[in-house]
Amino acid sequence: MTSGRAAGLAERARALAEGSVSSRALVEEALAGIEATQGTLNAFRLVRGEAALAEAEAADRELEAGGRRPLLGVPVAVKDDMDVAGEPTAFGCCGVFPPVAEDGEAVRRLRAAGAVIVGKTNTCELGQWPFTEGPAFGDTRNPWHTDHTPGGSSGGSAAAVAAGLVPAALGSDGAGSVRIPAAWTHLIGIKPQRGRISTWPRPESFHGITVNGTLARTVEDAALLLDAASGSHAHDLHRPPALRTADAVGRDPGRLRIALSLKPPFTAVPARLRPDVRARVVALAERLAALGHEVEEADPAYGRIGLAFIPRATAGIAERVRDVPDPALLDRRTREAARLGRLLGGAPLRAARRAEARLHRRIGALFATYDVVLAPTTAAPAPRIGALHSLSGFGTDRAMIAACPYAWPWNVLGWPGVNVPAGFVDGSLPVGAQLLGPAHSEPLLVSLAAQLEADQRWYERWPAGASDPDGASGGGPGGASGGGPGDAAGEFGPPAGPRSTAP
Repeated sequence: MTSGRAAGLAERARALAEGSVSSRALVEEALAGIEATQGTLNAFRLVRGEAALAEAEAADRELEAGGRRPLLGVPVAVKDDMDVAGEPTAFGCCGVFPPVAEDGEAVRRLRAAGAVIVGKTNTCELGQWPFTEGPAFGDTRNPWHTDHTPGGSSGGSAAAVAAGLVPAALGSDGAGSVRIPAAWTHLIGIKPQRGRISTWPRPESFHGITVNGTLARTVEDAALLLDAASGSHAHDLHRPPALRTADAVGRDPGRLRIALSLKPPFTAVPARLRPDVRARVVALAERLAALGHEVEEADPAYGRIGLAFIPRATAGIAERVRDVPDPALLDRRTREAARLGRLLGGAPLRAARRAEARLHRRIGALFATYDVVLAPTTAAPAPRIGALHSLSGFGTDRAMIAACPYAWPWNVLGWPGVNVPAGFVDGSLPVGAQLLGPAHSEPLLVSLAAQLEADQRWYERWPAGASDPDGASGGGPGGASGGGPGDAAGEFGPPAGPRSTAP
């Protein structure tokens, strides 16, 4: 096995099964990396040091006895909106939260697959924003450039994986919160079909717009973690039929019809795709055409889909605020959103939910002509730390929509999407593209992402200071995954300071 942070999830699982490494050694390495970077990256809200080591030793005993489970002994992390027995679930908020009694269903399934949960990663308050900052835990930073956010709300999970602290992590995605940080940290991020990974102890999350998903450096690793975490609880509201996505890695997707969609969905404030980001996404489209796919520009018929999103999002925030021990400690923007959610939680919420079937028919009509949609994941690269955190509620919404107008419609639809790296702007800030499909299309999206990954080899490029198999940080092939000239000033200003040297 390649040593250190270079080894991925699948590689570590194979090495453990072969006996060439111990779970304790991998967990000790993960814990040491977390400790060394917590002062710079601040990826973790909570680290399970003693508990993780005890679980690693139990995994080693099981391995020695011939036990075999998909992730037996492999260290992973989960976002701090997921319950881990004996630990608090603060979800980015200030205050004293009691430890929970039981694992959430997704964590239970990871444990059943043999994974060792080394800690819970930082997230912005109640997962609302595409940055991971707040008074409860400070600023989580991007390993590619520590003056910039890794995104949000699964920013801690993205930072941990991008820096090689863990090979993969769970996040959640309510408006792009897996795909956006994956794009801004050069990762694969899978937002699966609604219900694919259970949100229990909640039968659904944020009225169905939020799903749990995976972040990893490779398609294989993201799919492997997805399969391990997938499955329903008996009381889940959404229980899609079981499928395996990892089996699609390496499978020829065939010749696909791909719609390149560069136009942002309708939003109440302006959103403009930056030219340098557009160039990276178009370069990926050209590679897909070179791989034999039919690619042409076409846009989904989104209409005013935001009317079906806002009541569900804000009513969900209002419900979560009721569960917080001390709501007075919450950000003023959270309290404002909760007030709006209480107003919209009746007839507007019911109308928003009824609209989903109509949106499925109207937007889904595109898939009579095309198999997959390729779209930007964001309109801009990651903003600097603090650029959004101190804004008013309206100012935050305006900046958030300007930077991230593309991801959220698929949360309303509940359909799968996969972020893939699209390259860099100004040499050091990653951006991404989404592969979007209809209901239950994870295997198709994973197959296509894996084909593109084999062509582009994104995983060969690491943040400066992080370990890679050849010991060469920041390297990697050219083409769509390379940097390239671009205006990095844009919405949030240029990079400030040197590139990251965080491991």
